Amino acid sequence: MADTDTDQPPILGVRNSLTGQSWHMAEADERLVQACAQRHSIPDVVARVLLARGVAVDDAPAFLNPTIRALLPSLPALRDLDVAIARLVRAITAGEKIAVFGDYDVDGATSTALMLRFLRAVGGEAAYYIPDRIREGYGPNEAAMRLLKEQGAAVVVTVDCGTTATAPLAAARLMGLDVIVVDHHQADAALPPCTAMVNPNRQDEDEVLRAQFGNLAAVGVAFLLVAGVNSALDAAGWFSGRQRPNPLDWLDLVALGTVCDVVPLKGLNRAFVSQGLKVMRKRGNAGIAALGDVGGMTEPPGTYHAGFVLGPRVNAGGRVGRADLGTRLLNTEDPIEAGRIAAELNGFNEERKAIEQAVQADAIACVGSDCADSIVVVASHGWHPGVIGIVAGRLKDKYRRPTFVIAIDGGIGKGSGRSVPGVDLGGAVRAAAQAGLLENGGGHSMAAGLTVREDRIDELKAFFNAHLGGRAGNAEEARGLRVDALLTVMGATPGLVEVLEQAGPYGSGHREPRFVLPQARLVKADVVGENHVRCILSGRDGGRLKAIAFRAMEGPLGPGLLTAAGKGEALHIAGHLRADRWMGRLECQLMIDDAAQIF
Repeated sequence: MADTDTDQPPILGVRNSLTGQSWHMAEADERLVQACAQRHSIPDVVARVLLARGVAVDDAPAFLNPTIRALLPSLPALRDLDVAIARLVRAITAGEKIAVFGDYDVDGATSTALMLRFLRAVGGEAAYYIPDRIREGYGPNEAAMRLLKEQGAAVVVTVDCGTTATAPLAAARLMGLDVIVVDHHQADAALPPCTAMVNPNRQDEDEVLRAQFGNLAAVGVAFLLVAGVNSALDAAGWFSGRQRPNPLDWLDLVALGTVCDVVPLKGLNRAFVSQGLKVMRKRGNAGIAALGDVGGMTEPPGTYHAGFVLGPRVNAGGRVGRADLGTRLLNTEDPIEAGRIAAELNGFNEERKAIEQAVQADAIACVGSDCADSIVVVASHGWHPGVIGIVAGRLKDKYRRPTFVIAIDGGIGKGSGRSVPGVDLGGAVRAAAQAGLLENGGGHSMAAGLTVREDRIDELKAFFNAHLGGRAGNAEEARGLRVDALLTVMGATPGLVEVLEQAGPYGSGHREPRFVLPQARLVKADVVGENHVRCILSGRDGGRLKAIAFRAMEGPLGPGLLTAAGKGEALHIAGHLRADRWMGRLECQLMIDDAAQIF
């Protein structure tokens, strides 16, 4: 995917790679690189990675070893957080029933499980509700609120949803429910009626706090609430005679939700993920452990495993199976139940892949060969709404511009969108809703969802192109592949991978280091799975390296690799290194992002 500007000349003269990109070296002042490396006793390559990503020399130690204590010395004074804490403390100590209303994606499932585990640990009476994606859609609805009231709930905590649910929350208030919204999605100026709205992205939030905490996933906001309630209960003497839980024990859930919601791994998010992965490696959560087992994880989990092994399987229940499976898995303490649910989710994930491939092929056909719009908007009948978000992400990567995929049923379209850096998709959806084009909609800068009448889709497409045209066009013009260093095949070693791990975890906002292997000869290349290309590279220095290009056969990269291998030709190869642990051996593998011909 494109990730840099093109002010500097391309490296190795690559202006038009196999994927149509120019390649540019990430800028880092070599004097500062040396100063950083010497001052903090870190390898030069780690110093270069940090400085190329904007980390100051003096900030390197804190960046490399992020702690929650340093980044969160006290509970932030977010609006309504104190109100939410007080209401939950009263409910817990009075024995009132608390219902957690969640969402069916990973952020929603981890947020729900976090709240449930906490409430159970402090002796609260808790229940949960996850809406069905097809029948109910996203967020609170009046019927669900009524059911929770009938089941005895006094307080409802919505997680990863609720910020724009004005009508359902107004109905809940009339029923006598106290609703606490814990969310991170963009908000309108007028908020829905509720007891508390804990959302760092509400428009009336303090600007400093919004800048500091606005990038949190919903599970991160939920963690702040849990920590606050836990401290307040302690101050009230609630733990006299009972064990006081430690919220840090649930950082594995926070890390999983944060990585899978693709929020920037900076600031507190970075600490959540760094520390949460350490908790995850202890396999204390039966559901996460079981999911890793069915996913074939044989090494300590990292951000790759969270985002591409665990996350898709948690999501699969909400996409094509039963919406509550992810929450049930992450909440259970029973290893046998966890194994059964994990196996079921694994099966749903395989089903999801088949559905996704069919919808993606159809969506690409709808775009056609000439995609001139600044934003891609495709819609059709018969598309499964559970996979349109994934397909939108695939099309966004393919066309390098914001994308909405809309599934139409009964005259109503449900759409999911994915954006590119610099284009605020959530803001565009809110603008469309304010213009009266949508039945419902919301999200954040990089992802959004909407509901639109079928007869207004063309009008919506024109609105998006007018509203985002300039910004999306600038993002398209700025495309290019950022490279951190040139590397020989012989230099791609497990030792280098271990050194680079010092600067992790990597993810959104802190990308993995990318290297270019100049003039690497493709000794072998073949297709594996549906559309991946597996390669063996050799260098002029005599080294050999395993490599793989995921989904490469969906575009020109895969055929280009196969052609070069068939002719025994060399290419410039760009990608990032990953440890390959197998049968007790530690090797190195290149994950290919792009390739270019040699001129």
